[in-house]
Amino acid sequence: MFRGIYETTIDAKGRTSLPARFREILVEKHDDERFFLTNSSPIRLGDGLYGSGLLIFPYKEWFAFEEKFRESKGLTAEQRKSIMYTIITPAQECCADKLGRFLIPPTFRRDAALDRDIQFIGTLDKIEIWSISEWNKVRAQNMRNFPSDTEAAAELGL
Repeated sequence: MFRGIYETTIDAKGRTSLPARFREILVEKHDDERFFLTNSSPIRLGDGLYGSGLLIFPYKEWFAFEEKFRESKGLTAEQRKSIMYTIITPAQECCADKLGRFLIPPTFRRDAALDRDIQFIGTLDKIEIWSISEWNKVRAQNMRNFPSDTEAAAELGL
């Protein structure tokens, strides 16, 4: 499972390094160092604004996601098209080099507002990539949405 937040940078050519711990998990738990890179789901930030990062799916998990999408029944035609064009269509197969570096294509960097300083976020079964400024907006929204003082949070032991 992917856990943790790792700060790093993108170089002038658009390369960054996948955190060593995440590379280890790809190989140990998923038996494959390849992965798919794509856009994340937009996150509502309030006032009509949305934030967006990138997602890294372990290689085999990507195909399981595609199959779930094909079999899904609870989406409208517009929602299916949105997921297709936002997440599935732009996805690219990637593999880090021996130093853990990989290229984030310019369209992904632009769409996710990635500048020099970025963060890799472990979200159990996937990895997210965010610009630090966008991540701070997402964290602020998450604090507003946090289910404090709820029965559901208590059941989790929070």
